[in-house]
Amino acid sequence: MMQAEYPMTETLARPMHIMCVDDHLLVREGIALVLEREADLRVVSSVASGEEAVSRYAEVRPDVVLMDLQLGGMSGIEAIRKLRALDPSARIVVLTVMQGDEDIFRALQAGAIAYVLKDTLSQDLVRVVRDVHAGRRALGPSVAAKLSERASAPTLSEREIQVVELMSQGMRNKEVAASLGITERTAEVHVRNILTKLSVKDRTAAVSVAIRRGIIHLQ
Repeated sequence: MMQAEYPMTETLARPMHIMCVDDHLLVREGIALVLEREADLRVVSSVASGEEAVSRYAEVRPDVVLMDLQLGGMSGIEAIRKLRALDPSARIVVLTVMQGDEDIFRALQAGAIAYVLKDTLSQDLVRVVRDVHAGRRALGPSVAAKLSERASAPTLSEREIQVVELMSQGMRNKEVAASLGITERTAEVHVRNILTKLSVKDRTAAVSVAIRRGIIHLQ
């Protein structure tokens, strides 16, 4: 008796869909070249701004989003927040040149799962994308070390951050006070607290440390 033969069907797994958000076209094209060398990775959306990422996310439904932090208009941090509000399960990898401990902390706080610097090796980026797609957090040793340092360092209050931002514009205490609607004496107290928390002796050094750590960014 002949047995019925059933045709074998080959089920091919869908490639991982990736959205790339960076305001430099050359960077986006380079990332696509790196990722699409892998059979299981495909860049399905390449956008230049946080606004575009948010508007296209629901249509594209990427498995992983690669997000720069320095974008024109909406910042990368704000875009991460908005994407996570749209989809709490969104898997977002920050891919940036910004390596201050405050940049890292804010990105993870906003909802990023991984933080990768743009000088990383291509094979390491591929590995991070796959790890994040699998639900694993990916932080390199240098990123983890910066977070550890931040955990043991005093943090600036929102008002102190406003003050150091004005200091970076060259404002003295009287100008800072006028800009924030506080007394000059209060401004002096804030500046003194900033110097203490950042372990520096003068305003110039305070601004330098704040920029290096990502507490403030020059426009």
